[in-house]
Amino acid sequence: MPSYSIGQAAELLGVSSETVRRWADGGRLRMDRDGSGNRVIDGVGLAAFAKERAAGMHPVPDGVATSVRNSFAGIVTAVRVDDVAAQVEIQSGPHRLVSLVTRESVEELGIEVGVTVTARVKSTNVHVDVP
Repeated sequence: MPSYSIGQAAELLGVSSETVRRWADGGRLRMDRDGSGNRVIDGVGLAAFAKERAAGMHPVPDGVATSVRNSFAGIVTAVRVDDVAAQVEIQSGPHRLVSLVTRESVEELGIEVGVTVTARVKSTNVHVDVP
């Protein structure tokens, strides 16, 4: 079973190492000690904590039924518009998303640099790499 250092867990959760320490000291996140006495978090526990922490972060509005399960809240960092289409760049934590939408959508939704948005992604091709 994999285990993670405080720094690795912080990077995966998108928070500081100090935040992970506070969560552990407050009993929200279980930590153990490895053979060298270093604090570590087991992978299964970290995965469960990450899932619990993310629950409700990107809610779908009431009354809307959707099959989309991948949501990324972020801030618009760039918008490039031509006659028909637009390219919208979003920074969601450490993730950069680029979406191609119509110019009409950009105008109707008021999408511009600095606006917060939620990108919802439905994909039939997702590649997973293991380091």
